[in-house]
Amino acid sequence: MVSATSPSAADGRRVALLTLGCARNEVDSEELAARLHADGWQVTTDGEGADVVLVNTCGFVEKAKQDSIQTLLAAADTGAKVVAAGCMAERYGRELADSLPEAQAVLGFDDYPQIGARLDAVLAGERIDAHTPRDRRELLPLTPVSRRGSAVSLPGHGTPEQPTTDEHTPAHLRQVLRRRLDSGPVASLKLASGCDRRCAFCAIPAFRGAFVSRTPDELLAEAEWLARSGVRELVLVSENSTSYGKDLGDPRLLEKLLPQLAAVDGIVRVRASYLQPAETRPGLIEAIATTPGVAPYFDLSFQHSSEPVLRRMRRFGSTARFLELLAAARELAPGAGARSNFIVGFPGETRADVDELVRFLTAARLDAIGMFDYSDEDGTEAADLPGKVSAATIKRRYDRLSALADELCSQRAEERLGTTVEVLVDSVDGGTVEGRAAHQAPEVDGSTTLVAPPTGGVDLAALRPGDLVRATVTGTEGVDLIAVPDEMISAAPSGTR
Repeated sequence: MVSATSPSAADGRRVALLTLGCARNEVDSEELAARLHADGWQVTTDGEGADVVLVNTCGFVEKAKQDSIQTLLAAADTGAKVVAAGCMAERYGRELADSLPEAQAVLGFDDYPQIGARLDAVLAGERIDAHTPRDRRELLPLTPVSRRGSAVSLPGHGTPEQPTTDEHTPAHLRQVLRRRLDSGPVASLKLASGCDRRCAFCAIPAFRGAFVSRTPDELLAEAEWLARSGVRELVLVSENSTSYGKDLGDPRLLEKLLPQLAAVDGIVRVRASYLQPAETRPGLIEAIATTPGVAPYFDLSFQHSSEPVLRRMRRFGSTARFLELLAAARELAPGAGARSNFIVGFPGETRADVDELVRFLTAARLDAIGMFDYSDEDGTEAADLPGKVSAATIKRRYDRLSALADELCSQRAEERLGTTVEVLVDSVDGGTVEGRAAHQAPEVDGSTTLVAPPTGGVDLAALRPGDLVRATVTGTEGVDLIAVPDEMISAAPSGTR
């Protein structure tokens, strides 16, 4: 439990917490870290000297699952006890335990509230039976507004077991069940868990469960806590951020929450991610594009643009509709950033469908494009669809579209030459200052390297992580920018510099 009175880890039990996969997993790991710290464990992200290595696995696609397996095997080589948690562990349970004897335990989400006791048992040599996977959507009521208060474990939604506050307590006095695992100026804030959509290619709802929002007071309390720890940018994450608030009785709640988060003292940028195009309403577009302190950034999950393919995916939209959505955002914020992911080779995809996707990508002017080659996923509708595209054809299409995406994103970066961007400094290393403009999300969208101005401007040597500067773009390297800092907008607090 993160608070001034949290007990210290005095008895020497040491756990290394390794996180794979998405930003949502990172939030889950920091909740696990808080629970473990409260139970007297020393928590680290370095496996050296650990008694237990806890791997928060990813179970999204085949490559992620293989990465999780390799990490678990490498952890076993250290001589520490190895425990698998996270999405892959939740999704496969006993099957994973049987195929991976190197792991002393495979824990599901229902084990998270008792994670300290579970690791105590592992360290004592006790056997913990792996759970039997189940469709977690069935654990919550079908009607979203009936889900509040259900006794279902929701990773990243943790609250202290014995809270000393109530709904009337100001945000800055509320306890937060989270312990940061790094000290960078950016942190993810989980809006919600689960998803009610039924995309044919996606298994996530089955093991993450139905959609459940966190309340605004919980989010504001955590945002203030993160700001006090030195965080300057909040990245709002979930499986589907555009659904936020529907189970709280207000589907427009994200529009109202964004300016409140941006007003938190110390926060200079709020970034929304994981937007569903079919649910991105005009009011939300306006809130993202025009609210001071909110990045005009649209992380839109298009997946394809051909209507026949989208229908087979159980999704909605088209090239024309998606271009209209982007145009609406850019009318309000001409320099708005936009990114998306796409699947190539979905069952039934034809050459005409690929040509339609090429048409969309060429017109969309996206800043970042994630291209994925289709593969069957256990338990998904798409795995049983007819019209499978051959592996050789998928590879050929993937290679073609990946090359096109790289070219188009480089062209989009070049369009920013001579423009002014606001750059949040992420790191300073040996004189190299790296940061991100508003259209660049952490890890996935490229970065901006700040270089010394010929005369005047901002002293490069004085910049520190967390500083927000205004800069002029002078060069590009693929999707990455090179910029000269012109003025300081907001310096990081001295205690974090």
